[in-house]
Amino acid sequence: MKFLDEAKVYIRSGDGGAGAVSFRREKFIEFGGPDGGDGGRGGDVWVEAVNGLNTLIDFRYQQHFKAKTGTHGMGRNRTGAKGSDVTLKVPVGTQIFEEDNETLIVDMVAEGQRYRLAAGGNGGFGNAHFKSSTNQAPNWANPGLEGEEKTIWLRLKLIADAGLVGLPNAGKSTFLAACTRARPKIANYPFTTLHPNLGVATVDGQEFIIADIPGLIEGAHEGVGIGDRFLGHVERTRVLLHLVSAQEEDVAKAYKTVKHELEAYGGGLEDKPQIVALSQIDVLDDEELKAKSKALAKACGSPPLLLSAVTNRGMTEALRALRDVISAAKAGEEQA
Repeated sequence: MKFLDEAKVYIRSGDGGAGAVSFRREKFIEFGGPDGGDGGRGGDVWVEAVNGLNTLIDFRYQQHFKAKTGTHGMGRNRTGAKGSDVTLKVPVGTQIFEEDNETLIVDMVAEGQRYRLAAGGNGGFGNAHFKSSTNQAPNWANPGLEGEEKTIWLRLKLIADAGLVGLPNAGKSTFLAACTRARPKIANYPFTTLHPNLGVATVDGQEFIIADIPGLIEGAHEGVGIGDRFLGHVERTRVLLHLVSAQEEDVAKAYKTVKHELEAYGGGLEDKPQIVALSQIDVLDDEELKAKSKALAKACGSPPLLLSAVTNRGMTEALRALRDVISAAKAGEEQA
């Protein structure tokens, strides 16, 4: 399945049905009077967050959504039926923006959440509505009101507990594949990962979701490389695992490059709890490992975790560190 995290959509709610002009005509009834019914209300446009979706790919093939017009009123005081609604089904974590792509309409953060994007037009009154003691035979009715129309943007931000960040080839996809059942593409060249991947990790009987995004390079916030387009997918995470490859000549520089890009992007990423790990340590001997670990500790201000997804060294410790931060964050949210 293709990954698509942004889509532009046109929506239009249904027009209201027109009221009817009708007079009662029955044998042996001399004064029938008006009996035109009201028009039905137009259909609404809704958005609903559903389980089982993790991409907006469906909106690449359909960008126009129109609700049905309400049924017109009829004689014998029959009110028209309401027009059928239309519902946009989106993944949990989708944000809906106005046409300017900046004004947030709604953030769909819970499964089953529904929101009305456009209300249908009211139906028009039939001529029976206008009869009175001084106007006993009105011969007019109201047309239905027009529905709303607008263009909106859908932007998906995956909901995960932990996010993996780092330079290309830092071992993020290998880490995800080693601790979850996700199967991201892994190869020995930069930008193997072209779109975010999700996996469910389990440690000591507890589960949490990890998001892996494409690697960042210097200037990503200005669009260099794949750019910072996918950083929105780790905005909702409670903790970041910053992987620095042991194959880097200057691990301190590698750490600072990604740190700078996170700060330049904003979105609260610079304030998130961050666990730093030296990955791919199976390629180093003890002396090199000690030197690079010391250099990275000096750059980040604390001793980094030492990881090797290939030999499984340090993986459990890393997962437990992530779990502890996630559990503490959840506990704080519940108390608030």
